[in-house]
Amino acid sequence: MRVKNIRKFIFDSERPMHERLFILLIPIMIISWLITLIELLAVGGSPADIMNHAASIILCSAVSYFAVKHDKIKTGAVVISAELILVYLPFSFFFGGGIDGDAPIWFLFGIFFVNIILDGKARMIMLTLHMIISAVSWTLSYFFPSLVIQNSSVTAHLLSLIAILLTGIAATIMISLQNSIYSHEVELSRTQKKEIEALNASQSQFFSSMSHEIRTPINTIIGLNEMILREDISDEVADDAANISSASKMLLHLINDILDMSKLQSGQMKLTPAPYHPGDMLSELVGMLWLRAKEKGLEFSINVAPDIPAELTGDEVRIKQILINVLNNAIKYTKKGSVSLSVQCGEKNDSTLNVIYTVSDTGVGIKKEDIPYLFTAFRRADEEHNRHIEGTGLGLSIVKQLAELMGGRVTVNSVYTKGSTFIIEIPQEFSGAQSIGELDLRRPNEHLRRKEYHRKFEAPEARVLVVDDNASNLLVVSKLLRDTKVKIDTAESGAEALGKTLNNEYHVIFMDHLMPEMDGIECHRLIRAQVGGRCRSSKIVALTANAGSQSRSLYEKEGFDGYLVKPISGEELERELCRLLPGDIVYLSDESNDIFEQTISWMRSDQKKKKTAVTTESIADLPRELIDKYDIGIIPHMVCTDQGIFRDGEEIDTTGLLNYMRREDRRVETIPPDVRAHEEFFAERLTEANNIIHISISSKVKNSGCPAAKEAAAAFDNVTVIDTEHLSSGQGFFVIEACRLADEGKTPQEIAESLEKFKQKVFTSFVVNDLDFLARAGQIPNSIADMTKSFMVKPVIVLKKGQLRIGKVLFGSRDEVWKKYIDRVLREKERIDSEILFITYVGLSNRELETIKAYAQSKMNFENIFFMRTSPAIALNCGPGTFGLLIKYK
Repeated sequence: MRVKNIRKFIFDSERPMHERLFILLIPIMIISWLITLIELLAVGGSPADIMNHAASIILCSAVSYFAVKHDKIKTGAVVISAELILVYLPFSFFFGGGIDGDAPIWFLFGIFFVNIILDGKARMIMLTLHMIISAVSWTLSYFFPSLVIQNSSVTAHLLSLIAILLTGIAATIMISLQNSIYSHEVELSRTQKKEIEALNASQSQFFSSMSHEIRTPINTIIGLNEMILREDISDEVADDAANISSASKMLLHLINDILDMSKLQSGQMKLTPAPYHPGDMLSELVGMLWLRAKEKGLEFSINVAPDIPAELTGDEVRIKQILINVLNNAIKYTKKGSVSLSVQCGEKNDSTLNVIYTVSDTGVGIKKEDIPYLFTAFRRADEEHNRHIEGTGLGLSIVKQLAELMGGRVTVNSVYTKGSTFIIEIPQEFSGAQSIGELDLRRPNEHLRRKEYHRKFEAPEARVLVVDDNASNLLVVSKLLRDTKVKIDTAESGAEALGKTLNNEYHVIFMDHLMPEMDGIECHRLIRAQVGGRCRSSKIVALTANAGSQSRSLYEKEGFDGYLVKPISGEELERELCRLLPGDIVYLSDESNDIFEQTISWMRSDQKKKKTAVTTESIADLPRELIDKYDIGIIPHMVCTDQGIFRDGEEIDTTGLLNYMRREDRRVETIPPDVRAHEEFFAERLTEANNIIHISISSKVKNSGCPAAKEAAAAFDNVTVIDTEHLSSGQGFFVIEACRLADEGKTPQEIAESLEKFKQKVFTSFVVNDLDFLARAGQIPNSIADMTKSFMVKPVIVLKKGQLRIGKVLFGSRDEVWKKYIDRVLREKERIDSEILFITYVGLSNRELETIKAYAQSKMNFENIFFMRTSPAIALNCGPGTFGLLIKYK
């Protein structure tokens, strides 16, 4: 193999590490044997020893050549290991001076060699054989010394010296090259991570831009169409306008599908449950889809059980999105016959109801072999026969993910060519005894056509400025607010807006974001700082086509007083304007006296906030009961596998991850939240609290989220990030202490000062079954992991100065090691606070946990003992069979 090919082979990340190390170690071993052979010839070693070295060199060279040429490296490694252990080592021992020669050094090299190039059962078998051969050789040498051919004193000393030098050089070269491979892997991983981040950013930017460009004309269509529906028009015109409204909402729905798929894939989708009326939701839904069914000549029916509660609590937008996708698919894939929707009550308790939506059609049906791929994004079942059917291919994928996000599920029954039935079950909360009763949905769009417009207020003294580079959008807002009698000025650029705010006082300014030359955010800043300007304290609302939680967080962070998304309805516009105008110039209509109660704004001034909220990362070891008790905000880490990227603890669990990691060639990486994710997280939590204390894992451990959190906190005046300098278990203790201090009414500065002293009171440690997982995660060198496994010891991992260290190694059976570890942690009982003990664990059974708890209690009586299964992100570092006791000192 050429040098170029060898380098390519060694740094091929697709190949197992032990195969790459085989290519490095075999030449080093052959060269070492060759030097030893030359030495034996020079000093007159025994003929048998010379023959042993020569034969080993020839055999090893031949086997390694065959293994590399035919890609049978694993087989070659086993054969060479067997030759080394069964032939070379014992012959060298007996023909090379026994314990007085160089054989003992080569026996140690044999352990190193086997651990490096073998894995799994082959490694254990060869190590066992090695131990047996070693024991037999030393025993025979002791009882039958005549079997050993002794060398002269000079030869023995020279052979030993050369053996030490050769094995030392070989080990040094191997460790150096292994570190080089590891560094290459780390760099490759970083490069891939950057590429993934860049791709995600590019994708998000594309989706955001596309959404903005399409929402702008839809805003004009829906807004002006609403003005038509307000007029005294004929029934025919009203029906046409209602159909335009339904079609526009369907187009908007398709855009939202694409954006939501992006959110679901990145783990950024969040639910916003609120009370809603299912009757109104179903009426609007039928109005949107009835026309499509009618155009295809399909019978469209809906059956709603009368015992459905009149008011439910859930994410109405997402439920509607699920039903639209499934019904839209049913209409698309049905050429003749019918499509029906049935809504029934399922399992019910005091406050929760399982609502069952059943969508049936008489369409083409689904082949049995296509059903497993039915919910895969961008994939359409039976594409050959359905290639002319419109759609993005995202609908059912979004349906499944949204349903599961809400704690529900989707099942499908289908017979190919006969039709399909989709059953969606979604748990929702309800209150009150009133039921929906008999719901008449036989006349679609009736609620739109017959709905008479009533303005909510009048404010003739109010002045409003609308800033947008699109003239159509200015026209829409002006018309929608016409009946409120507010005085409206418009500006088509940021510069024009600054000219108007310099000379005129406006109560409210509606500001577009993306405008040429000067965008809305820059214009907002300049208005606030405008020297001599008359609108420095005016209410400014972002009225933009940029949808999504990221945009909401951005505008909130920039200090906007409100956020509305295009397309905007007249009702939403009036409600927001009424909320922001001074009360003494607003005259409410009789029907709108409760307008402020109806308004659920993103930044309500009367919303009661916490003084200080405590937040942390998903990797913190915290029982769910304590998270709920203290309302602790959690920002998730991401777990990156070959199967995709998952939110730690939400989209992947510890057991599933450990099963996935059983194969050593599988790579898993923990990705901490970046600066942007932290900024959005902090901005969202600040809507509920005036200050945030964020507890982070030690900044010195790999993949810590602390540096990004601190950088993000720099953008906020009221966010304090605490570097605990501890691991996930210690992090949990810090969170509880911070919550206790916050409940006592301590200021953020006082909490931070107390937690700084608290660092010295917390002791973090855990005992692991082996160090393989820590090595695979890059927390410790592979050489250390292999060494501890070779000696069959159980390491105790501690944290010193914020970094992982092996504090002690324990010998014995698993139960003996566990007892020794507990004895060690609890040895200073008089110093330990007996209020609470955390037991964090990975991959242990309830019986094993109870055994650990009982033994810990026998050593010291704790008032509270909490079991905490570590998050997937932490579990992949430790591996199964790990547990740790977390204590705090008085």
